Amino acid sequence: MGQSITGKIAYITGASSGIGRATALELAREGVNVGLIARTESKLKEVAQEAETLGVKASVATADIANIEEVDQAIDHLQNELGSANILINNAGIGLNGSFLDLKPEDWKHTFEVNVYGTYHVTRAVLPQMIKRNNGDIFNISSSSGLKGTAGSTSYSASKFAIQGMTEALMQEVRRNNIRVFTLNPSLVATELVFGDKLDEQDKEKYMQPEDLAEYMVGQLKLHPRIFIKQSLQWATNPF
Repeated sequence: MGQSITGKIAYITGASSGIGRATALELAREGVNVGLIARTESKLKEVAQEAETLGVKASVATADIANIEEVDQAIDHLQNELGSANILINNAGIGLNGSFLDLKPEDWKHTFEVNVYGTYHVTRAVLPQMIKRNNGDIFNISSSSGLKGTAGSTSYSASKFAIQGMTEALMQEVRRNNIRVFTLNPSLVATELVFGDKLDEQDKEKYMQPEDLAEYMVGQLKLHPRIFIKQSLQWATNPF
């Protein structure tokens, strides 16, 4: 038998759109109070208002996750508003495409500052309370590019491979604290980050949707605490 997640508290990064927004709302439907982190306050407030119509508490905090001081302030704010997180969704990230020689050193640096250091900053701020409470769930959203490099995605793939290693090591460290650490590796998802405005509504339906991943994560959270799927790869059946 699984477990209920009603009444738990989840922090979600990149919560203003795409996978983060869909996950926040799916968790809210399950009765989970949500702390929303992103850079744009107006969009966060829209998501928070929609979550609150589902009968849960929602709090917003703006932060660039590449900035450790902003992250610490955001987490402090959410803890004061909602309490400490039972669930952390490290979703925020960026993707810069281009050949190895076309990408500039600052492109590489920025990709790692957001995707790798950003995930580290948020997890570092949230993990102590999970350890103190002796339970928790952490999702790190990686990518299929974190399992197999592809031409034109050298900096992005490298950052997502780093997420894989960090997650694997952290999972081993905190198992004794009853904390589950998951990695999701989706292929193409119909989000603005991936496609911008290049797809019409009919084409979008061919690809994996943010809501698909949100439902998948909720399903994993409901698994009995003794079991978890540490790494998974998600594909759309036939997007082409």
